[in-house]
Amino acid sequence: VQLQASGGGLVQAGNSLRLSCETSARTYDIFAMGWFRQAPGKEREFVASISWSGLSTYYGDSVKGRFTITRDPNRNRVHLQMNSLNPEDTAIYYCAAGPEPPTTQRDRYELWGQGTQVTVSS
Repeated sequence: VQLQASGGGLVQAGNSLRLSCETSARTYDIFAMGWFRQAPGKEREFVASISWSGLSTYYGDSVKGRFTITRDPNRNRVHLQMNSLNPEDTAIYYCAAGPEPPTTQRDRYELWGQGTQVTVSS
């Protein structure tokens, strides 16, 4: 199973970016997906997660109200809409997949993408 993340880039503070992640195969019949991020010298941090149905979503405190995670009807693609970006959001963003239900816990996700760099300039 592979996870392919895309959409990262360089933006100015206050602007938006949309990340996408697509799975190419299935290990589970149903699976939750999530986004984590890691800034230089810091631990990998939970950003958002979404259930198989797309009806349940969870967010890290630092992104609540600014980021939105969604899931396509085909269930194999998720998106992370990031608004009101600030320099503290600069990190490599990783998508991940794991068994239901969605969780904020990193070790519950068994499959990880390669990461996409997001850089926010002030």
